Amino acid sequence: MGVIARQSIRGALANYLGVAIGFVTTFFVLTDCLTQEEIGLTRVMVDAAMLFSGLAQLGTNASIIRFFPFFKSDDGKNHGIFGWSVLIPFVGFTLFALFFFVFKQDIIDIYSQKSPLIANYAYLLLPLTFFALYLTVFETNASVLLRITVPRLVREVGIRVFNLVCYLLYGKDVISLDTFVLLFCLSYGVAMLINFFYLLSLGRISFRIDWKFIDRKRLKEIVLYTLFMTATVLAGNIPLINSLFLGAHTGLALTGVYTIAFYIANIVEVPYRSLGAISRPLVSQAVRDDDWQEVNRLGQKVSLHQFLVSALIFFLIWINLRPLFAVIPHGAEYVGGMGVVFFLGLAKIVNSSLSIGTDILNYSRLYPFSLFFIALLTASAIVLNNRLIPLWGINGSACATLFSYCLYFICLLLFIGAKLRVSLFCRKHVVVLVMMLALFGLDWVWTQLLTPLFSSLPPVASLLADAVARTAFTLTVSAVVIRRLHVSSDVDAFFDKLFARRKAH
Repeated sequence: MGVIARQSIRGALANYLGVAIGFVTTFFVLTDCLTQEEIGLTRVMVDAAMLFSGLAQLGTNASIIRFFPFFKSDDGKNHGIFGWSVLIPFVGFTLFALFFFVFKQDIIDIYSQKSPLIANYAYLLLPLTFFALYLTVFETNASVLLRITVPRLVREVGIRVFNLVCYLLYGKDVISLDTFVLLFCLSYGVAMLINFFYLLSLGRISFRIDWKFIDRKRLKEIVLYTLFMTATVLAGNIPLINSLFLGAHTGLALTGVYTIAFYIANIVEVPYRSLGAISRPLVSQAVRDDDWQEVNRLGQKVSLHQFLVSALIFFLIWINLRPLFAVIPHGAEYVGGMGVVFFLGLAKIVNSSLSIGTDILNYSRLYPFSLFFIALLTASAIVLNNRLIPLWGINGSACATLFSYCLYFICLLLFIGAKLRVSLFCRKHVVVLVMMLALFGLDWVWTQLLTPLFSSLPPVASLLADAVARTAFTLTVSAVVIRRLHVSSDVDAFFDKLFARRKAH
């Protein structure tokens, strides 16, 4: 448990350092240096590359976690599982490259009317997909070795710093748009190489495949699982599908507004990136050991902490949203994304709190049934995007994400509860829910009684002062309630350690 806590905390710190850099970059550099259309261009290109790279993995990301306990060896070579993790995605990328060359013009035609800029840079999609593919592959390899801090720093900090430099160079007219887009894509290539050399530095990696270790039965199991998990990629990439739909239906300008709102909402699930990365190998091991009591314990623990943290972050974001738009460059152009932040934020709470259920099913003997749930999620997202975007624009896309996730997780949790006797919920989930509803109630009272007291200040100063006071009040009340109600033993331990240090000083 010490490894989990240590690596989770370090990974979370890396994530939030990235969030801090991303916050400054997105709201004070990106909105100032790029137009809405150019922001939309970078969003669509990255989302397309992430979606295509996820499919090109051919399920490797999940299978290496599931089968690592079988391959694990004391000599650190692990019978060549890392060699498989490199070889299989290369086959997938080759298939994608063939697909891309055959249908390239059709893809361009879809976007040519609403988003003509995409056609100009479609040639960069292939290398960007390759970089994103192996960035994730090397990150997963580090994850199963319980080493996530450096890969998280690379993804969350390194790429953002590189991109920040690109934004500033372009915004100051030092480089052209063509050079900017090229350097933007190369940032993922640099990150991929850093992750690769980090893996080598661990001294526990061998890419030489041990062909004699795998018998025909085991090979068949691995191949079937790996190919099957390719279909499940779509489950975690519904937001990527949304931006591709928006680029085709609304154009890159509104996609740019959606991008800024998406970044804000995305902060909600940042903690799960670390906790999920470190908990998945442990869930896989517990499932392999047929220890369903431990699976239940891990599932409830991860779900509760994610619900608590993500809901609180969402609330803090929501009460500070108007002040944020008031101070960022051209904020009035992006204030129309508030609805997107609200609905996507709720979707992020649902997804980050319950995604551990998807992991449990994928690592169990019943993993083939996940295909049904993936089909349900993907179909509902596509249908709802097609229906709701024409009606509500970018808000319709956000609602499509929320409704799709709700339908998906309701069905999924009923299934794993009935078939695997696994439940992610406990009594303390209700405590957290009641606490969050109470916070929204208190915020309404604050708006009616205390917000007018700041009206004597200049408009922007009034918003900021009110926001700071609300945030301090929220954090204080939340800390007291969480501590008094003992919502989490881990949080209690954190407070005990914090107070012990203060007394020591």
